[in-house]
Amino acid sequence: MRMPEPGLYRAIPFRNTHVVPDTRDLYRIRGQVGEAMQYSEGRIGRIFVVRFDEGEDLLQGLRRFASEKKVRTGYAMVMGALHEGRLVTGPEKAVIPPVPHWETASGGWELLGMVTLYPDEEGEPAVHLHATVGRGGESLTGCLREVATVYLVVEAIVVELEGISFRRLHDPATGLHLPVTD
Repeated sequence: MRMPEPGLYRAIPFRNTHVVPDTRDLYRIRGQVGEAMQYSEGRIGRIFVVRFDEGEDLLQGLRRFASEKKVRTGYAMVMGALHEGRLVTGPEKAVIPPVPHWETASGGWELLGMVTLYPDEEGEPAVHLHATVGRGGESLTGCLREVATVYLVVEAIVVELEGISFRRLHDPATGLHLPVTD
């Protein structure tokens, strides 16, 4: 099978068009699984400690902070608590494109998460936040989207990465916004 030129998107064929039975059957951007890895080498730039307070929108706050400080590429670790958060906790079924399974955490949940920051199609900061939230004996892990309202405080350590050439772009095959090397 002829592989596409590097950097080009291609269809994702599998034996069964509804369920991926084995990831070895899955072809991705730039070739077969195992050959699809993209990377960019860089170095650590500035490091910030940021506090988000009661009622703030964490997702919007991270975007605004990255934009104001001109953090083009980076990552952040966050911990604190949320009044409310909407998480995608996986797909409804293992199909491509995935249909997200949504969960809501409300009423004061502890938060521990990891964030990547890459520019989107317009060059604006795109925040991708995966987190675990918990309250009592219950916990959820997933991608925080749409709603992430701070309860009391969320602390973030933001690390700027210099020389990294990644952007977060829409992938028509999966329907997701994926990190792609420039």
